[in-house]
Amino acid sequence: MHKARVGDRVKIHFTGRLDDGTVVENSRESDPVEFTIGECEVMRGVEDLVRGMRSGEVRSAHIPADMAHGRHRRDLLLAVERERFPRHVDPYAGQQITMKRGDGPVRVVRVIATTGDMVLLDTNHPLAGKELIVEVELLEIQEQASEIAC
Repeated sequence: MHKARVGDRVKIHFTGRLDDGTVVENSRESDPVEFTIGECEVMRGVEDLVRGMRSGEVRSAHIPADMAHGRHRRDLLLAVERERFPRHVDPYAGQQITMKRGDGPVRVVRVIATTGDMVLLDTNHPLAGKELIVEVELLEIQEQASEIAC
């Protein structure tokens, strides 16, 4: 039976938990996740976990923050003038809001603090800086001939 390797398209179910057991990501509540190993379509830690698995196999591992959603980066904190928000939005600390910059994707950001005329936003992924415990079930492997590297 073939083991998953770089270039293979795979289909998995996964569950991500924090150290306290809180489930933060779970594909079993939706469709399986499909990706090509080596194309950086999912967390690096998940790719590494899937590599070498066989269909039907289940594995789990602790994935450090830098191989999950990344470390929390101070350079992703953004100070924005309150006047740039729509009039109907009154930002407050802890609030999650959607933001779109230019032609980029819509992102959920968190308000960290507000002052009279400024709002401090955290644009990091909500799980940035967090280690995850991930369980992966490999459902299917579609063998590919080419090698791909991120």
